[in-house]
Order: sequence, then C-alpha cells, then structure tokens
Amino acid sequence: MNEQFARSLAEAWIGAWNRHDLEAILHHYAPDVEFTSPFVPALSGDPSGTLHGRERLTAYFRKGLQSYPDLHFDLLHVLTGINSLMLYYRSVNGLLAAEMMTVNAEGLINTVRVHYVKE
Repeated sequence: MNEQFARSLAEAWIGAWNRHDLEAILHHYAPDVEFTSPFVPALSGDPSGTLHGRERLTAYFRKGLQSYPDLHFDLLHVLTGINSLMLYYRSVNGLLAAEMMTVNAEGLINTVRVHYVKE
C-alpha cells in the first residue's frame, strides 16, 4: 500500500458515496468482502454487525442510501498501513467515522471495520 494508491482509492470512494452512485461504490469491493459496522444491525437486521459478500453489502448500502437521502461524507484524513488504509471522515448525523479497510492483490477492499463517535 502506498500513499498515492490510498489517497486515490479514498477520493474515488468518497466521491461515489457523495454522488449516491451504488454501482461506483460497489466497484471498490471484492466479491468475498467482510464488512463490520455498528449500523449493520439497524439497516440489515443482522445482529452480528458483520456482512459477508458483495451481494449482502449491496442490499445494505442500498438501504443506507435510501435511509439517508442527504448523505454526504467529508474526507478528513487518509492513513496508510500494510495492505490497508484508514479513512477518517465526517459521516451522517454529525458522526465522525474511522473506517479501516484491507485491500487484496487486485486492489479491491476485502475487509472493513467501521468505527463512529458523536462529535
């Protein structure tokens, strides 16, 4: 993972969310993605907080876009790691989000852990 790739991925990802372009959002995820977020139980009904696979993630993101029609993310920082990046951004309802993503050899997001704090 290098800083340029992480920044490019982050900006494309934020842009897709801000356009509410579900296809462009999903383009960044591996078919076998594992996604964990505190919003998962409320939006998907899965009490574990974890979704497996792009098909389940598609339904979850679709529901999120419908539930938050004014959704807009403001990217604050991009942190790089070993085959991973952390996006720190302003999210919905005044929440700050830190989203850790691991990336596979094809450059697709395959693991996500999302964290929130009310500012």
